[in-house]
Amino acid sequence: MARPQMLKLPEVLAEIKMSRAAFYRMRARGQAPRLRKLPNGQVRVSRAHLDAWWERCEQHAA
Repeated sequence: MARPQMLKLPEVLAEIKMSRAAFYRMRARGQAPRLRKLPNGQVRVSRAHLDAWWERCEQHAA
């Protein structure tokens, strides 16, 4: 089974065209894609979680 694609936070921010500060404000409100923190302190976002988040955003906008 293939490992899920994990994106670095700068990649996610570039894709959703959002600043780091805005992303963390959304995260504090529980509205951002789920992050996974690595033992070295870096964070990653699963491609599947990001895609699901995009879907929810589209549904709320409609």
